[in-house]
Amino acid sequence: MSTIPALNALSAPLRALRLLAVDFPELPAPVIDVSSIYPERLSLSLHPLQGSFAAFEAWRVALGIAPAAVDFHVQSDHCTAVMSAQTRYGGAEIVLTGYMQVAERVGVAW
Repeated sequence: MSTIPALNALSAPLRALRLLAVDFPELPAPVIDVSSIYPERLSLSLHPLQGSFAAFEAWRVALGIAPAAVDFHVQSDHCTAVMSAQTRYGGAEIVLTGYMQVAERVGVAW
């Protein structure tokens, strides 16, 4: 029988979140996900309204993630582009993901 972990099991990502808020208060606010399923992970998702990856890039630079470490793909709907990268910060695994609507369907023969 599994038990529900205590809140202190999430101390690494919560500490990292607190550090990010202090170190980078001017960066765009992401969607934040902390889960007891992955207790060492802090997920930051950016869903920009402007149709660019500018917010993702600002976070990537702030976290010191090399451009070569970023994965780019287009979702199966051919309308949503995704950039993602991972790093460690403040003792937690940080998963950074950016989404952008693609103006035209990518990779689809009309």
